[in-house]
Amino acid sequence: MKKTLALCTPIPEKQMEYIKEQCDITICGELKHGKGNVTEEMTKEECMGHELVVLGDEYAGADTIRAWAESGMKFMGVAKGTPATVDHNAIKEAGLELSYTPGRNRVAVAEFTIGLMIAVARKLTLSCTGLSKGEHVGEPMEDIYDVPDVKNVTFGPLDEKHPFVDYGIGFELYGKKLGVAGYGAIGREVAVRAKAFGMEILAYDPYMPAEKIEADGARAVDLDTMLAESDMISIHLPVLPSTKGIVNKDWFSKMKPTAYVINTARAAVIDQKDFVEALMNKTIAGAAVDVYWKEPVPANHPLLSMRNVVCTPHMAGLTTDVDNWSGTMMGEEITAYLKGEPRKYIWKVKK
Repeated sequence: MKKTLALCTPIPEKQMEYIKEQCDITICGELKHGKGNVTEEMTKEECMGHELVVLGDEYAGADTIRAWAESGMKFMGVAKGTPATVDHNAIKEAGLELSYTPGRNRVAVAEFTIGLMIAVARKLTLSCTGLSKGEHVGEPMEDIYDVPDVKNVTFGPLDEKHPFVDYGIGFELYGKKLGVAGYGAIGREVAVRAKAFGMEILAYDPYMPAEKIEADGARAVDLDTMLAESDMISIHLPVLPSTKGIVNKDWFSKMKPTAYVINTARAAVIDQKDFVEALMNKTIAGAAVDVYWKEPVPANHPLLSMRNVVCTPHMAGLTTDVDNWSGTMMGEEITAYLKGEPRKYIWKVKK
């Protein structure tokens, strides 16, 4: 007799071939209704009575999980890098383990982080936005294709009207020190890519063995060393009771006044007021952020109007490739369960 699977997230077809042989599958949640079109009550009702329940971005609180467990759920999976959308205590109380997909978007976030580093170092968004607004441009031409034969085309003399003076001259990543706060799946991917740019990597992670960090050519350092020496600090910390607001005025006061903070993790790990004040007071030189304490970011948030800050709308972790990585990992977890084999990606409650 086939097992029953409530599936809310896509799994690659190659893996689905085996899963379909073993399970009767009900398509539920956002996989059925589309992104953002699902309530917890809808998910609860659709997934009821299935032995396997696999979520994507759907929420499942304690009552929902208890109801599923009572109706026969034996396997639960959440296709997210951090399964913050489900009640971990309820899962544990039901005697179940939670499969998830750690590092599913590590490449996406790492590449985006490098992009933010380049953007803030070379004033990319400031100068791009400036040109779009009509700053430092010439008079309109009747025929834009009628140009003089000039060998050295430039924006003109380096005076007070020059974009270099207005926007500032950026710096190279090569030879600079990058502090990586949190050397997990994403932090490591950032470090490896930054090293290819010729940066020296200072990694702070008290839970990661120094030999694993140093095997990548990075230096394992304590917090104060990372803060004092880094030209850029990239944040890759999870939101836990012990990390909320951990990046605060104490951190900023120990950093170089020329240093930049890059955050593609979660805003909650940074003390919002301390961060804004450090940027306004030039305690640190600038920042690039993809995440905010409230999203969408309020239109009047001071970060949006700071010329030394690059802001993007929480898009680092999403590419057209991420669902495939996530689905592949979750497909492996489902297959292992169906075969009675150990699962690889089991969430462990962190403090």
